[in-house]
Amino acid sequence: MSWKEEYKAKVKTAEEAVKAIKSGNRVVLGHAVGEPVYIVQKMVENYEAYKDVEVVNMVAMGPSGFAKPEMAGHFRVNSLFLGGGTRKCVEEGRGDFTPTFFYQVPGLWKTELPVDVAIINVTPPDEDGNCSFGVSCDYTKPAAEAAKLVIAQVNAKMPRTLGNSFINVKDIDIIVEHDVPIVELPLPKIGEIEEKIGANCASLIKDGDTLQLGIGAIPDAVLHFLKEKKDLGIHSEMISDGIVDLYNAGVVTCAKKNFKTGKMVIGFLMGTQRLYDFANNNPMVDMNPIDFVNDPRIIGQNDNLVSVNSALQVDFMGQVCSESIGLRQFSGIGGQVDFVRGAAFSKGGRSILAFPATADVKGTVVSKIVPLLTEGSTVTTSRCDVDYVVTEFGVAKLKGKTLRERAKALIAVAAPQFREELEKERKLRFKEA
Repeated sequence: MSWKEEYKAKVKTAEEAVKAIKSGNRVVLGHAVGEPVYIVQKMVENYEAYKDVEVVNMVAMGPSGFAKPEMAGHFRVNSLFLGGGTRKCVEEGRGDFTPTFFYQVPGLWKTELPVDVAIINVTPPDEDGNCSFGVSCDYTKPAAEAAKLVIAQVNAKMPRTLGNSFINVKDIDIIVEHDVPIVELPLPKIGEIEEKIGANCASLIKDGDTLQLGIGAIPDAVLHFLKEKKDLGIHSEMISDGIVDLYNAGVVTCAKKNFKTGKMVIGFLMGTQRLYDFANNNPMVDMNPIDFVNDPRIIGQNDNLVSVNSALQVDFMGQVCSESIGLRQFSGIGGQVDFVRGAAFSKGGRSILAFPATADVKGTVVSKIVPLLTEGSTVTTSRCDVDYVVTEFGVAKLKGKTLRERAKALIAVAAPQFREELEKERKLRFKEA
């Protein structure tokens, strides 16, 4: 049977497809903007047919109907990275959070979290019957490879990305044809604080460096200050629209990369249609599963790798909390530690944790640089891993510094209105000879 005949035989409606899901199954959803929202919605509508279906995902960009209170008993969320659609479900006990490094997620699909059903979102097949995972290769491709049953939304609106980003029709069990635009994220608003943080981060980036950047106002602000740099490379779990501007300006060339020269090594995309159009059939965009992209040992093969991530709190010792507010799990680990450690393996590598010096907590401005992390907070990046801490008030180099020196360096980049209080705490903590 040719792949075209096999494809035709596997086509079903979404309503038919979700009937293949059984009570007690573990269902892994395509990641982030690669979520097959149409099929997921049909699964939710069929909730009465299920009992104790475990839905596993990370960044959920769809409506997350399976996480609603009325779905209790039918679906149970197991999130590896909480977001707006899943946070309340976990807080109310109708779901759970599983901590893990991003690069280790594909390994879980074969061990502790074996996959019964993978629901994915892919391009139509090419002349060889291969469908591209498009915007989400990361854990989605490994989930499909590990699953007992693969349900694919074949979507002509999905950009065809290259690299290790394909699945053949023969490896798909059920096909649902449904064309719908990929979810877009609006461009973040960059204010004065983000501009200052971006400039401070950019001061640590040199011509020829390879970058890992996340999404949001601060990463985009960093990119804004790199327009005078030359021959930058990309090795990043994800990219957003700002990379397109630097590519068009001739700043991102990947020409100086010593690992996968000439290629942007990426796990997933999140942005606007402009980004998706840029990635479509672009030979420079090299999409790969996350156990390759985020493996610190792979990351470290890039010389001069610079990672830029964020944080919620940093204490005097340099301990970094990026995922919880006290005992409340707010987001997840993601790839922060993967890249902090990867940068440490990299010859000439640097890791940066960049964030505003203050936060607004229920109308009260508080310092994000603190003597001690809030009780119950998770240490995401350990004090032994942290390198640079950057705020709008400057750059603090922590690696190789004593505890006493770290506290002084962090106070110097804290918001001025908190420095006197922080200095008092430092003197109580560290006795002067």
